[in-house]
Amino acid sequence: MMLAVDGALEEPLYLQIRNQIVAGIATGELEPGQALPSVRSLASDLGINLHTVNKAYAVLRDEGYVRMRGRAGAVVADPAAADRADADERAQVKMEDELFKLALAHRA
Repeated sequence: MMLAVDGALEEPLYLQIRNQIVAGIATGELEPGQALPSVRSLASDLGINLHTVNKAYAVLRDEGYVRMRGRAGAVVADPAAADRADADERAQVKMEDELFKLALAHRA
């Protein structure tokens, strides 16, 4: 996928990057699990500050489009995996509540 930014536009550069990656995901050009370029390499390719790319990736992460894997970089998130993670989290909370109730009953 080729990304391009235009400093003459009113839209901030990080949003231009974000919007192009979201469009790539929506069109199927970027698939779940596919690695995105590193922050440094994308910044270098686009000729912009690496903090701008980092902000774009952070927004994508916060919106659930991308998962960050530390030094391994950013990958396109799998929506099905996110649904499973939400279900696992709900089950964990329910189990903790039940264990708390059991502990209270045992103590009483």
